[in-house]
Amino acid sequence: MAALTFTLNGQDKQSKARAGTIVTDHGEISTPIFMPVGTVGSVKAVTQQQLKDEVQAQIILGNTYHLYLRPGTDVLEKAGGLHRFNGWDKPILTDSGGFQVFSLSAQRKINEEGVVFRSHIDGSKHLFTPEKVMDIQRLIGGDIVMAFDECPPGGSDYAYAKNSMELTHRWLNRCWDHFHQTPDRYGYTQNLFPIVQGGVHPDLRKASCDFVSSKDAVGNAIGGLSVGEPLDKMYEICALCCEHLPESKPRYLMGVGTPWNILQCIGMGVDMFDCVMPTRNGRNAMLFTSEGVVNIDNKKWEYDFSPLDEGIGEGVSTYYSKAYVRHLFKSGEYLGLIIASIHNLAFYLWLVGEARRHILAGTFASWQVTMIEKLQRRL
Repeated sequence: MAALTFTLNGQDKQSKARAGTIVTDHGEISTPIFMPVGTVGSVKAVTQQQLKDEVQAQIILGNTYHLYLRPGTDVLEKAGGLHRFNGWDKPILTDSGGFQVFSLSAQRKINEEGVVFRSHIDGSKHLFTPEKVMDIQRLIGGDIVMAFDECPPGGSDYAYAKNSMELTHRWLNRCWDHFHQTPDRYGYTQNLFPIVQGGVHPDLRKASCDFVSSKDAVGNAIGGLSVGEPLDKMYEICALCCEHLPESKPRYLMGVGTPWNILQCIGMGVDMFDCVMPTRNGRNAMLFTSEGVVNIDNKKWEYDFSPLDEGIGEGVSTYYSKAYVRHLFKSGEYLGLIIASIHNLAFYLWLVGEARRHILAGTFASWQVTMIEKLQRRL
């Protein structure tokens, strides 16, 4: 059992992009990395075998709020943790439920002690405190667990963002103390990442980076972005946070985003990403490809028998044609959702892998400009 380590393998000379290796007790992760979101212990429409073989995922996410409600920590503890429950033997990151504080605003109340949720399943009341969230994540069994935070809306004014950030910092102190007073579960090391908040206000973000950095955690996260703020603000705050978080620790930008968002933020120094977009958009007939965005529902693909994407290596992306996948969507066949989800995830993992290759080769900056332009095209 060993704490998470991070080694820098290379840095682009014309940007802040870097390539590294994270080592956990469940295996290595090459960065920059995209992490598929498995909210309730599964990535929608994709099996764990497909995640390994087709997507080549190195780490996936589980959601504390949802897993706490169903199947519940009793089931997960008896199973020996989420890895054994769902058959995923690589690293898992669990979020803290903090985003649900933001997204389920009609069903919760925030106070100093924590957050009272009403379950979206049956309306039952639940109190999440920083201490309880640490205990839940211990029981779920994440290799990386996140501090409990409040995620303010993107348009929050200065006073709200400041109060929210200070509450997040007080909660972090409680998370930190409780986490380090409790043992790892299931025979491997669990690692706590604090989360930077502060809305779109640069001085608050800098203050939050300083506070988070003072914990000397094994990794740090940037939260509260891609929640309704303008895109240029997201990039500005992301760049600022990367400047003020330690270079020697992995930086995780939570919940972002499109392929071009990811490439832009890799160039600022972000190492880890997650987002529901590849699977959610895939289930709604939107495919991300190395040549641009495809709405596979469109009639223009009816007689197009070329592969979904010839540019990203073997797998579903080269095995199935655009015409066939369009037919599946038009016919309401589940297989269409599965193929689209696997393709989009495989594309995201291919993209961050290509970014890593170009960083190590010293060609990232020029490749990034060309690639972002291609990725945003509507085909």
